[in-house]
Amino acid sequence: MALDEAQRCLNCKNMPCVSGCPVNIHIPEFIKKVAEHDFEGAYQVIAQSSSLPAVCGRVCPQETQCEGKCVRGIKGEPVGIGRLERFVADWHNAHATVATITAPKNGHKVAVIGSGPAGLTCAGDLAKLGYDVTIYEALHLAGGVLVYGIPEFRLPKSIVQKEVDNLKALGVKVETNMVIGRILTIEELKDEYGYEAVFVGTGAGLPRFMNIPGENLKGVYSANEFLTRSNLMKAYRDDSTTPIQHAKNVAVVGGGNVAMDAARCAKRMGTDKVYIVYRRGEAEMPARLEEQHHAKEEGIEFLTLTNPTEILGGEDGRVCGMKCIKMELGEPDASGRRRPIPVEGSEFVLDVDMVIMSLGTSPNPLIRSTTPGLETNKKGGIIVDENEMSTRENVFAGGDAVTGAATVILAMGAGKKAAEAIDRKLQGK
Repeated sequence: MALDEAQRCLNCKNMPCVSGCPVNIHIPEFIKKVAEHDFEGAYQVIAQSSSLPAVCGRVCPQETQCEGKCVRGIKGEPVGIGRLERFVADWHNAHATVATITAPKNGHKVAVIGSGPAGLTCAGDLAKLGYDVTIYEALHLAGGVLVYGIPEFRLPKSIVQKEVDNLKALGVKVETNMVIGRILTIEELKDEYGYEAVFVGTGAGLPRFMNIPGENLKGVYSANEFLTRSNLMKAYRDDSTTPIQHAKNVAVVGGGNVAMDAARCAKRMGTDKVYIVYRRGEAEMPARLEEQHHAKEEGIEFLTLTNPTEILGGEDGRVCGMKCIKMELGEPDASGRRRPIPVEGSEFVLDVDMVIMSLGTSPNPLIRSTTPGLETNKKGGIIVDENEMSTRENVFAGGDAVTGAATVILAMGAGKKAAEAIDRKLQGK
């Protein structure tokens, strides 16, 4: 199948697909290697640009990036670039026997805070250039959102671990259970530990809520907490030390990819019904069409043009229902999408005993509050220049810590750009 798909690539001279890739993978070159049955060669082409090919092949929104630019897609189906990347990475992980070649050390030390896609990419690219790199991760397992946010059925954790192991083979050191800003500050990393540059890739882990009555009831979770506890802490097990209650009916409020992940995880925990409650129409949902399709295929009900107004609690302090109101779409708002307007007299109560709020996240304020001179914007994102350097000398940042919640591949692109900038800065280029 991979060989057949690779044969469909036209090997365009101007390579529009590459312009759609945030890390600029040489796409026609790797596909040509696949067509020639040189799967390891194809992997090496991808590895020149991407530190996480097995991850990107599974979770990238290819339809709006590389495949969205594919000439084949103008009159038919684009080449399955993402599926080919996944195949090549999986083949390499199953068959590769070549030892990783490490670059000679150049005498410079760099600290990377956070082991999500931005941090892993930055660390990998710097290690390939000979830097002594240490990643500091707050949780007990490296991988960031790839481990705690994306469910096993979308991204197997063994694949993330393999990618982390590949970085360790390059010489990258990983320190877990290290909350920078509490255990150590950026100042201490630079002054006492001798790191010449620091990259902040701490993501956006601060959840948002609606601020409606009842959000403090038992059985109300942020999607961030729900996914972290189910993916990382295995809270679905009966012997878990941090269990999630087994609910009968669950409402997931929101319409993004994270909402789809939370809904599908809830469904797997034995619930009778799972609802996606979204205030706009299905056409306005930010989730990938593929993710919406999978959710529907698993029996999740979509209540669009619906907005919660209150979460109801019983005498035991637990969720026993959610008041909602129907919406209609008016004129476009600042985001370009039509503004949802409540329909008078359309209130109803949804029978649920768990509510998961999936309304987006913003950067955690811990780093900015413990690093003097580190400026952030009004949404909490670290302000950086065109070289990903913050307002603090030799403190760089990228990914969701700068932009707010975005995609894995955009975070990787920022990590790659920051690694290049750090190299230029420390080498005096």
